[in-house]
Amino acid sequence: MMMLEEVKAHLLNDIIPFWKNLRDDEFGGYYGYMDYDLKVDKKAVKGCILNSRITWFFANAYTLLKDESLLEEAKHGFAFMKEHCMDKENGGIFWSMKYDGTPEDTTKHTYNQAFSIYALSSYYEATHDEEALAMAKELFHIIETKCTDEIGYKEAFDKEFHEVENDKLSENGVIAEKTMNTLLHVFEAYTELYRVAKLPEVKERLEWIMDTFADKVYNPKLHRQEVFFDRNMNTILDLHSYGHDIETAWLMDRGVEVLGEKKYEEKMTPITKDLTAEIYKVAFDGHSLANECEKGVVNVHRIWWVQAETVIGFLNGWQKDPSRTEYLDAAKSEWQFIKDHVMDKRQGSEWFWEVDPSGKPYEGRPIVEPWKCPYHNGRMCFEVIRRLEGKEI
Repeated sequence: MMMLEEVKAHLLNDIIPFWKNLRDDEFGGYYGYMDYDLKVDKKAVKGCILNSRITWFFANAYTLLKDESLLEEAKHGFAFMKEHCMDKENGGIFWSMKYDGTPEDTTKHTYNQAFSIYALSSYYEATHDEEALAMAKELFHIIETKCTDEIGYKEAFDKEFHEVENDKLSENGVIAEKTMNTLLHVFEAYTELYRVAKLPEVKERLEWIMDTFADKVYNPKLHRQEVFFDRNMNTILDLHSYGHDIETAWLMDRGVEVLGEKKYEEKMTPITKDLTAEIYKVAFDGHSLANECEKGVVNVHRIWWVQAETVIGFLNGWQKDPSRTEYLDAAKSEWQFIKDHVMDKRQGSEWFWEVDPSGKPYEGRPIVEPWKCPYHNGRMCFEVIRRLEGKEI
């Protein structure tokens, strides 16, 4: 069986049914937690990122596969976002809800606003629901008016948009005032919004973000992105996030494609090629991708989302430069590793959170929680299907 067929079968037979089974018909949205032993906690917190990403997933699955049951799931997710996750008083989207749809954490995070735009844009493409597009535009204006300064995107706010400490998107023992991760996902969300609505003000910001990536986030000497920054976009930690670099490479290429501006293609393509080449050289062991390298020390855990992005990133690298056949081999090899080790073969499960380099799962990590959703692995399936359709691969 070819990779394309295997990926399509995995999407249809495993990922889609798994997330359909987590639908909460009593309180809306999708259940927020499944532990390592596959027990669903129906009273767990429902992360707004989780529900945005699930809505995004089902909207895209419907657009690709045209199965009406997927559209129903997307509508279910959208209803929860609209009725519960959105702050009707102050605007914007909360961080998380209690299981019954009442606010649990009213923090407003730029990253979270971005994922709602991402979901709403795809939902608009699937349904042509003008209300969803209006909500996406409103969130765009909130990010641009309340979440920015003259240097870039600020991160965390209380419900009335007063700045608070950015503990949610900071890791590795630092508190970052700005992050590559938030900038990347604002870019990704704006790419999707521009793709479906072609708004000139969104195009302008996409160009601004590309300039910022090229001039402040990308480190040409180290062939990587910097990750955590102070207010003025100075890096504050020696960290190489392998997963984010391979993800950024293809998301930037996608943005360039959607933008359609020669100038930005010429500016960004050398960067995305460099990021891909460096990740292949330093982080890929022939089968799977390590997590990150902090101050010279490599974290070798194989995280679920990093493996998914590796497949797309190397497939994209090969498509951009077909002479790099090693990238196609790497994408196939990574897919084999995912099939053999990252997919949890137990009935009623999906992917493990993380495995060691030999493929042994780290027990105790949940199968579903506010960050663990079908966005990365579902998107991997969509991208493989779109990119390999009609090819003998």
